Amino acid sequence: MPRKKVVPPTSEESFGDRLARLRKSAGFTQREFAAELGISHRMVAYYETQTEHAPTNLMPLLTRVLGVSADQLLGLERAHENGRRRDTKLWRRFSQVEKLPPEKRKPIIQLMDAFLKSAKV
Repeated sequence: MPRKKVVPPTSEESFGDRLARLRKSAGFTQREFAAELGISHRMVAYYETQTEHAPTNLMPLLTRVLGVSADQLLGLERAHENGRRRDTKLWRRFSQVEKLPPEKRKPIIQLMDAFLKSAKV
């Protein structure tokens, strides 16, 4: 059986540089990113600076957390940036509030409503 031809990455950007760029673009610090992945921040630093290969055991989780495809993470496709970045820190907080029971969520929502009303947003 013939081997598949491996397509070289479309840029000279290393895996670590690409991972760091995508992590920052998603709004994560190394510690926050590590917590999302369930690994130490030292491992994130290692992946971004010391290794040239993607950790295959983390690929599905990396793509989900970063919101990119495996091809984009590996550099086979360019990750599209539309100029509008979501504030992921804010959205993570919203998801934490969402998990609270309704009686604890209510004062947070009231505070947000009051702030938005005063800011006329």
